[in-house]
Amino acid sequence: MSKMSEKLVETLAEALGQAATVLPNDVISALERARDREEGPARVQLEAILRNVEIAKAGQVPICQDTGTPTFFVRFGTKFPYLEELLSAIPEAVRLATRKVPLRPNTVHPLTGENPGDNTGRHIPHVTWLPVPGDGAEIFLLPKGGGSENCCALKMLTPGLGIKGVKKAVVEHVVACGGKPCPPTVVGVGIGGGADLSLKLGKLALLRPVGERHPEREVAALEEELEELINASGVGPMGLGGKTTVLAVHVEYAHRHPASLPLGIVVQCWADRRAHLRISPSGEIVIRNP
Repeated sequence: MSKMSEKLVETLAEALGQAATVLPNDVISALERARDREEGPARVQLEAILRNVEIAKAGQVPICQDTGTPTFFVRFGTKFPYLEELLSAIPEAVRLATRKVPLRPNTVHPLTGENPGDNTGRHIPHVTWLPVPGDGAEIFLLPKGGGSENCCALKMLTPGLGIKGVKKAVVEHVVACGGKPCPPTVVGVGIGGGADLSLKLGKLALLRPVGERHPEREVAALEEELEELINASGVGPMGLGGKTTVLAVHVEYAHRHPASLPLGIVVQCWADRRAHLRISPSGEIVIRNP
């Protein structure tokens, strides 16, 4: 293994450990704002969540026993010089982090139930490769918990339903999930493209800092409206009632076929764990808080 490969493995494993044990500041701030506007059982739940976050950071232990499925999004320049090293470093970093952090081994064979014990397996860790012009790379890590993943959904809507139908489908689905995904959640919504792309867009939307609006005004307005509608449901923290069912709704879209309106709904629990790395063409790697 080359020195650059070793460096990539060690740094990626460190970032996975950070994602598992330290909640990003934007998520903490959103939880604190939610706590301050709640009362009764809802406030108690949020106070417990924030205390949990403090303990995890201080003790360098995972925020949740479910350390998720390691999921990577790699935005790399077409002239990035370390693509081959990165390709092999990602699964090795997952194995290393599983041992060192430690992370709970969460990958099982879908037919036999066999667990390799290191959070790798067929197509796992899953990596989305996003080529862009340039010679650097950005890596986004999203450890995705199983409980919130169980509340993700694909809706193939009739185009005639339009955005009104999109709103109805998102709100009804998130509200029906109740306390299952450990709210308050962050919801990524992907509109358009195809069935697979809409769900991918929903996950990409989760990479934004909590509450950061889409740059397009109409999309940003849709995000705000969806947040208000879902929070008006009263599901509340952990499904026990309250004003805060979602911390944020983020929307991404792709152009679609005229006969199809795919809608991907991706739910992330309150432990919106993320990490972000930048790699320069010279080989410098910096872990950033997204």
